[in-house]
Amino acid sequence: MKTQWYLLAGILFTIFVSVFAVLNVAPVEVNFLFGTAEWPLVLVILFSTLMGIIIAGSIGIYQVVMTRRKFEQKHKNSNTTKTYTSENTKTGASHERKHKLK
Repeated sequence: MKTQWYLLAGILFTIFVSVFAVLNVAPVEVNFLFGTAEWPLVLVILFSTLMGIIIAGSIGIYQVVMTRRKFEQKHKNSNTTKTYTSENTKTGASHERKHKLK
């Protein structure tokens, strides 16, 4: 259900930006570090929105990857600790049985 709300919000945002961009078609001067160019405002709006989505998405993906790595490392450390503890317990138990038999 949560994914459906994200999808709906994304569709509404896309419609809003598209309508806003189409209503603003006048040419504007864009200043770059190395010069200037004249582009339609619709392209400037759409390009800026696309770059914002790409940057925000990249940051989100990076955070997910880092969180997953931390989780996997903690899970791996937890498993090695459990294995080590269970091996020591088994060895200790069999060692005690040998002493009782003698």
